[in-house]
Amino acid sequence: MFRITTLFVTSTLLVALTLSVAQPISTAAEKQADFRIPETDDGLPGAGPIRRYDWFRNLWMKRRTDFATQVESKQGAVVFLGDSITQGWGPNLRNFFPGLNVANRGISGDTTRGMLIRLNEDVLALNPSTVIMLMGTNDLEEKADPETIAANVKLILTELRKHRADMPIVLCNVFPSSTTKSRSADSIKKINTLYASAVKDDAHVTVIDTWTLFADEQGDAKKEEFPDLLHPNDIGYTKWGKALRPILATLSLTDTQADDFQPEEGFVSLFNGHDLTGWGFLPTTEKMLKSRERWHSRDPNAPPWPVVKKAVAFNGKATTPGGRYVARNGRLVVTTPPEGRKIQQLWTTQEFGSNFTLKLEFRATPNADSGVFIRGPQLQCRDFALAGPYNDLSKYKPQDWNELTVIVKGGLARCTCNGELLEAEFKVPASGPIGLEGDRGQIEYRRIRIRM
Repeated sequence: MFRITTLFVTSTLLVALTLSVAQPISTAAEKQADFRIPETDDGLPGAGPIRRYDWFRNLWMKRRTDFATQVESKQGAVVFLGDSITQGWGPNLRNFFPGLNVANRGISGDTTRGMLIRLNEDVLALNPSTVIMLMGTNDLEEKADPETIAANVKLILTELRKHRADMPIVLCNVFPSSTTKSRSADSIKKINTLYASAVKDDAHVTVIDTWTLFADEQGDAKKEEFPDLLHPNDIGYTKWGKALRPILATLSLTDTQADDFQPEEGFVSLFNGHDLTGWGFLPTTEKMLKSRERWHSRDPNAPPWPVVKKAVAFNGKATTPGGRYVARNGRLVVTTPPEGRKIQQLWTTQEFGSNFTLKLEFRATPNADSGVFIRGPQLQCRDFALAGPYNDLSKYKPQDWNELTVIVKGGLARCTCNGELLEAEFKVPASGPIGLEGDRGQIEYRRIRIRM
């Protein structure tokens, strides 16, 4: 009896041990199978091409299996979702954003439908703090039409919103390429237009004009930035990274330290760095009302231009209603409007009647358009390299901080950017406030100070 019992227990333990060892192997095999590209399109979300070339099947499974090992370490990461352009930036994006937890979820050759299929495991499982999207170029090579591509992106956005309604999303315009790569400028521009329409009025999605950033006069990629007219080199990646930095700062993901700048002797700060005290909305002037009416009457697609009827001060407040103007870590941010373009103005509550020197620094996203009002008239303050009107400045630093200096004497202002002349005799009235305009894109202002 004892011998039989012993044999029974021993056999039971061996079976249990065998099962306990075999189970992880089986689970791992099943998990790897989950990352294989489905054999057919049946039952899959979205529309359009899913690539099934042998090389892509292998890469898809390899990349996604590797992604699965990082789910715990990449919780709350800023996720970059895309194709070979994203993958080519490297696992840590070449440390372009030091201190930021990033997850590169690019797979070379992937299409928008492929990204939709893998969204849950590769992106949502990380509970991302922000998702940065660049996608659509490979769909064109597979002969998908812009409408199908945009529809897949809409589905991705819907799933992201379901996961977290207030998740910040950064949608990059499809980069330019070339007809020789089956990616014509017209097709890419059409996709980008559809992307903008898809996210219009969504305050949680920021669109970055990375098409204008890279396009040449024909709307194609430049060899010096895209040697094969498709994939960026180091120059291209640096420009992309610099375009993203201001947006990440506004989302409080980077540049979170307060600015410790102190004005030079004789200068007084017009912005305290942490709220909008001393700033407000002023009633829309008759001149602006007429300009607004003319613009809207001749152009049905003219941007919204809200009318202000009563002065409103924002003392002690960090943001204006709707969030167009935000005080954040030493920066007064004119945020990207959800409408794509929107005309607004923020003014100092103080007026300035005597001669003065105004200094400030500004940083613009690609093709952004803003302006600085000097006692009323507007001096254009934009991403000058792309948006003009001062296109030939040699010292302007795209997507970096630039100093604007305005010296007012009598009824004329001398205006410079980083020491280069913008306007020698800019006419201004005898008295008036300082103002900041918002139009398109994002522009940040800091170190705003004046000497009377």
